Formats: sequence, C-alpha cells, structure tokens
Amino acid sequence: QARLVESGGDSVQSGGSLRLSCAASGSIHRRWCMAWFRQAAGKEREGVAGIGIDGRTVYADSVKGRFTISRDTAKNIVYLKIDSLKPEDTATYFCAAAWSDSCLGLRTFSINTWGQGTQVTVSA
Repeated sequence: QARLVESGGDSVQSGGSLRLSCAASGSIHRRWCMAWFRQAAGKEREGVAGIGIDGRTVYADSVKGRFTISRDTAKNIVYLKIDSLKPEDTATYFCAAAWSDSCLGLRTFSINTWGQGTQVTVSA
C-alpha cells in the first residue's frame, strides 16, 4: 500500500526557513513523480513544486526562488526547503505522488496518492 507521511511543519516568523520532509513507503519509489501542494484556509489546494522521475523540477511562479524540492532516492524521502517565509505561505502542506511525470503539471487531478499534511504557520 502506497503511503506518504509529511513532517517538519511549524510556526515561524516571517523571513525564516523550514524544511519539510515526506517519507514514502509501500509501492512508492524513485520512479514516481513527487510533488508538494498547499492549501490555505478557505482556498483551493495548489501545487507549489514537483520533481520528476529524472530529477527535473518545476515550481509555481509564486514560490520560485524561495522553495526548493529535492529527493533522497536511497531513503525514499522528498524534501521541500522553504526560505524567506511570508505570512501568505501559511497553509497545510501536502506531499503527493503520481505514477508518471504528469505530476509536474502541479494539478491535483494528476495525483495518485496524498499524504495527510503538515501545518506551516508564518507570523508577520
């Protein structure tokens, strides 16, 4: 059974940094496309970063230059480093996996497996 478990969410001040982790298990392995989404209160879930099977990365325009996605294939963990945090980054962050590089489109319909989410709160 495919499973994703996020960790690393926290309450931080504006300008700070966080590194979120997503541990994959079960049938999810290095040949899956992995992505991070976020959902703020009252808003739709949006894709922020993805990493393909060959390591290619994509980012939403709103986070380019501040977010960095990476993966440790040996440990089957995907990371999201967030720098220069802003109050508008406050959201629940979800790890996501897809069978193909379709996840690089950062659209929710392309995702096969979701994590349970980890909360990031940024105060001004």
